[in-house]
Amino acid sequence: MSGETVILIAVNQQDIASTNQADALRAMDDWSELSPVEHHPAYALKHLRMLYLPNGLLFEDHLAKRWEEATGERVSEIIFPSRHVAASGQPSLTLHPIGVPHLPMGEQGPYGGHGGTAPPPSPRLASWWKMLLNQAKNEDSVEGFDLSLEVTHHGPTVDVPTLFIEVGSTEETWGHLGAAQLLATIMRDGLLDSSGSTWVEEKHAGEMVLVTLGGGHYAPRANQLAALDGVWLGHMLATYALPFEKTTEGEIGGNWKQSILAALKATRRSFPGGELVCSMDKKAFKGWQRQAIRDLLEVEGIPLLTTKQIKAKLGLD
Repeated sequence: MSGETVILIAVNQQDIASTNQADALRAMDDWSELSPVEHHPAYALKHLRMLYLPNGLLFEDHLAKRWEEATGERVSEIIFPSRHVAASGQPSLTLHPIGVPHLPMGEQGPYGGHGGTAPPPSPRLASWWKMLLNQAKNEDSVEGFDLSLEVTHHGPTVDVPTLFIEVGSTEETWGHLGAAQLLATIMRDGLLDSSGSTWVEEKHAGEMVLVTLGGGHYAPRANQLAALDGVWLGHMLATYALPFEKTTEGEIGGNWKQSILAALKATRRSFPGGELVCSMDKKAFKGWQRQAIRDLLEVEGIPLLTTKQIKAKLGLD
C-alpha cells in the first residue's frame, strides 16, 4: 500500500458518538483489517483508512504525518467523527473546521490546536452541510435534532484539510444510533462518490469560497449562505475569535488581524483557484472594528460581501 494517497477517518475509542459513526460506516461495506498503526486498530476500504485512537482527538497533532511515517501512505485529508458538547443539552448534528488562530502565536489551546495558524478547512464542508440538510428531512430517527455548522474551534494541529462531524450534545444523545447512521451515510456518500462533494481545481476554479467573520458559535450566517448552490465554505470565525484592543492613543491592537490572515491562508490552501470572499456580521462589531476589517480585506484583495450581494453574484436574486 505504500505510496498511495488516502483519506483518514480518526476515531476516538472513548467516545460512543465517534465509535458509533465509525462502526455504522464499516457495516456498510467490506472493510479489511490492517496491521495496527501506532499499536491501534486500523481498517481500509479502497482509498479510505480508519484509525481507532485510544483517548480523545483534540491533541492528536500531526496525525497525517504520523500515518505516513507508519504506513508510507500520504494522507490528503482527515475526517473526525465525534461527539458535540453543549450546555443547552439540545440534540444536534454539527459540522465544523478546526483551529485557534486567534490565540497567541504558537500557544497551545485548552482544547488543542496552536495559536496563529489553522488547519486547512475541509472542502467538503458546504457539500456535506447541504447533504445533511436534505437527508435529515427524510430521517424520522433524528426528528427534533438541531442541524448546524459550528465556527472554527479547537484542535488538533494538522496540516491537511480537516473537519469534525458530530452528534450532540449530552450523554442522552451521544449514543443515538439513528444519528450515527445518518452521519455515517453522509461520510460514505461523500467519500466514496465524491463527484461534486469536494473541490477539484480544474473543475471549480473561479467559484465562490466563503469565509465568515463574526457572530456566535453556531454560525447562523454560514448556515444560511453555505446552503446556497454555488457556495463553498472555508473557515468561520466567531466574534470571540477576532479579539480587538484599542489603546488610549487610538491604535488598534489584538489578534483579530492574525486570526483573519491565518483563516484566509488556510482556506486558500483548500480551494486553489477559488474566488475567496468574506461576509461579516456587522452587528457583532463596533464601527471602528468593522472599518479595520474592511481595510485589511481591501489590502488582501478579498471582497467583503453582504448576503444580498452574494445571492446576486450567484444569480439567485
